[in-house]
Amino acid sequence: MLSDILLIGDQHRKAAEAIAERVLVDKEAMEEEHPGRKFIVAISGESGAGKSELAHSLALILKKEGIRVKILHTDNYYRVEPLKRRADRELHNFETIGPDEYDRDWLNRNIEEFRYGRKASMPCVDIITEEVDTLITDFAGINLLIIDGLYAIATEGIDLGVYIDLTYQETKKNQLLRAKESTDEHRWKVLEKEHQSALKLRRLANTFVSRDYKVLFCD
Repeated sequence: MLSDILLIGDQHRKAAEAIAERVLVDKEAMEEEHPGRKFIVAISGESGAGKSELAHSLALILKKEGIRVKILHTDNYYRVEPLKRRADRELHNFETIGPDEYDRDWLNRNIEEFRYGRKASMPCVDIITEEVDTLITDFAGINLLIIDGLYAIATEGIDLGVYIDLTYQETKKNQLLRAKESTDEHRWKVLEKEHQSALKLRRLANTFVSRDYKVLFCD
């Protein structure tokens, strides 16, 4: 997202280093078995958990290893644009909050364009204007995609699924510092619904980042 605020700390960098080691091993093994196939990492967790910070840190480490990486932020793919989302959620009594809020068709199309090294038109939210712009990107030569977002690990065909085990209650300070959305009663209701939805998808991950940012691999 344009104008996003990243609060990258040592904990993000250290967790990214551990994940990068796993990615490099898995990527090499995958390429031996499926030559030419591109690798996808998905990073999920609740708002304020540090998904974008971890994704950015991981991308920089992999770049140093000679891997061309792009990050795809699923927050850009909401069906309802930011300026209308508050009213829409209240209209539906917050029951629509969950993975179905994403435009999956557009998201999957962009992932397919990554796999085939094509040019792609992608949504990009400008946080300052709260408007959705269209970004043109070329996936030619990009061989690793990092997808980050609340429900990123629900994406089909990912190779490494990471879940950050921090809840919105534990990251209230980050919520206030980042100030992406107003922190009123509406926002806390949204965070609670997102918490419930994200927990249901946790089982899809095979890599976990604990509350103190230790990395655990499950297979």
